[in-house]
Amino acid sequence: MTASQDTSDAPRPAAALPLRARALLLDMDGTLIDSGPAVERAWSTLLREHGTDLEFGHAQHGRPARQVLAELLPELDAEQLDAAHARIEQLEIADVDAIVTLPGTERILRELDAAAQQLGRDTWAIVTSCTAPLFAARWGRTGLAEPAQLVTADQVERGKPDPAPYLLGAERLGVPPEATIVLEDSVGGLVSGADAGARTVAVTSTTPASELAPLADALVTSLDDLEVRVDGEDLVLARRGS
Repeated sequence: MTASQDTSDAPRPAAALPLRARALLLDMDGTLIDSGPAVERAWSTLLREHGTDLEFGHAQHGRPARQVLAELLPELDAEQLDAAHARIEQLEIADVDAIVTLPGTERILRELDAAAQQLGRDTWAIVTSCTAPLFAARWGRTGLAEPAQLVTADQVERGKPDPAPYLLGAERLGVPPEATIVLEDSVGGLVSGADAGARTVAVTSTTPASELAPLADALVTSLDDLEVRVDGEDLVLARRGS
């Protein structure tokens, strides 16, 4: 049974760390960087332009813009949807000045890069619901090195919560998805990762923990709660100091 099909009321373990894996698959927005205010400003502008008082909330975070547009503005035809998608991307790319990395991001990426050198293989990928141009605009503000591997929304036919993005991320790292750990801050992202077969760790930065807990093997408040070390040929993702 996949995560999206699981109707049990029993939460999955919230303290399963440490976890072993061959690689980590990392969401970007809300997990590695704080883009939430910029995202909400852009969507508020777009929705007002379309004459609606709908709001962009945490349920929409972590999903491709085209998918969210079709949900929030179902009256749009294909041509209008294309225009709205181009507009929201324009608004988001223009609003990156306040993008910052979240606590723990720089250290975790250093640990993953050190592990890659020790193991002689890539150990992480970013799997984002941004398009490639939007990823470049946001990531460029961080000053961080380019990820070893990258999956963007325009590289898959179906975005999160479909498992396709995380399946592609694992493929690009050359590991089976069940040998990966997904780090995510949204319900859709966790469903995507779990349905791909990965273990999942939820970051409670944008979505209430009560909504994430049933989908995650562990919950943390930020990446600053975590550390990565090498054991044999594996990565070990653990709580800091454990």
